[in-house]
Amino acid sequence: MKNQIRQIFHSPKFTVGFIIFAALLVLTVFYPLIVTNDPLEMVGQGNFFKPGTYISVSEAVNTNPYTLNLNASSSRLEQNLSMEERMAMADWLNQFAGLSSKEMDVTDAGELVSLWKDHYDSASEQKGLIAARKKYFSRLDKKITGLLEDRDVLLAEKNQETGEVSVKKTIPSTSYVNVKDVGSRRVFILGTDNFGRDVLTELVAAIKTSLKIGFIAGLIATTIGLSLGLIAGYLGGVIDDFILFITNLFTVIPSFILLILISYSIGKNARGVMMVAIIIGLTSWTWTTRSVRSQVISLRNRDHVNLSKLSGHSLFRIILTDILPYIASYVVMALILQISSGILAEAQLSMIGLGPATTTVSTLGLMMNWAMSYSAHLNGDWWAYFPVIISIALISFSLNLMNTGLDQIFNPQLRE
Repeated sequence: MKNQIRQIFHSPKFTVGFIIFAALLVLTVFYPLIVTNDPLEMVGQGNFFKPGTYISVSEAVNTNPYTLNLNASSSRLEQNLSMEERMAMADWLNQFAGLSSKEMDVTDAGELVSLWKDHYDSASEQKGLIAARKKYFSRLDKKITGLLEDRDVLLAEKNQETGEVSVKKTIPSTSYVNVKDVGSRRVFILGTDNFGRDVLTELVAAIKTSLKIGFIAGLIATTIGLSLGLIAGYLGGVIDDFILFITNLFTVIPSFILLILISYSIGKNARGVMMVAIIIGLTSWTWTTRSVRSQVISLRNRDHVNLSKLSGHSLFRIILTDILPYIASYVVMALILQISSGILAEAQLSMIGLGPATTTVSTLGLMMNWAMSYSAHLNGDWWAYFPVIISIALISFSLNLMNTGLDQIFNPQLRE
């Protein structure tokens, strides 16, 4: 046993896959201990706040300021000029100012704006532009002018008795506050989703739930497939024909279509996390049955099995002690693949709205469904769906890498 474990961890593919998968498991265990917030807490009153550190504006205003002689206009330009606006500016400069693309760098907002201010004139003829496009460039020029100006901010207060408004405080453009001095702040490493929930906290909880679904579905599918495969392969005859007929019947119908039909027929109210895991497990056992059956057929007439038959050992004992140990490695590999398939199946179901119908937990599939429903992919809100895609890819990649590593160790034909 020790030799086999040592041999397994000497496989580079298995080791890499195991490290990635273990890292994800550790993340799901320890992150909730550090961040104790509810994963589905709606902290943002809006959709898809971008990643960053958020501080209280009211507290920042009343925090001790520091005067810094910094050029704030360049950073304002970088943050407030979208790539679409920069491309439009570059097109105008190329068409009406005669500047070549080599002279313009749209990634450098400061340089582009400098060229724009030198050449743009709203009163110029601009042949070929429709009126709406001319107005667009005029508005863009006004926006740029506003971003370049350093204006003091006036805080006014209304007198409740007289109704008069008086200036309470003036904040110069050179005033800055230290973020550490502001008490109310929150860091959203991956921003918030369409419901205003912390994506990172939600993602960790979703990975945990999806792994749970994968494990349950994988165990159910492997148990059914292993049991039927052992019985069919060892007994043969009519029982083998019957089990093979049922297996072929389920194989003919695409498992995902069957999964959709069962999930839909159960109804939204009964479709929880456990139910979805069970449904996936009950519809994905066929290939395990066929594979185990083939392995058992090659083992049932071996000398040690025949010796157990002559010794009068029971069917259960022969299968358990003389056949199962010889296919144990194959069963483990089948379980790993079933777990991976279960996680992917849940993601597919949730994407089409047939996944777990719950508001108390999140899954990777549900996060993708929510992001797509609110058009995160069209609005450029990558943090709502891209980390989910990476998580699904990492889980599948690590499990398949572990399976490949085991296959190279236990399959004589693949040994180097």
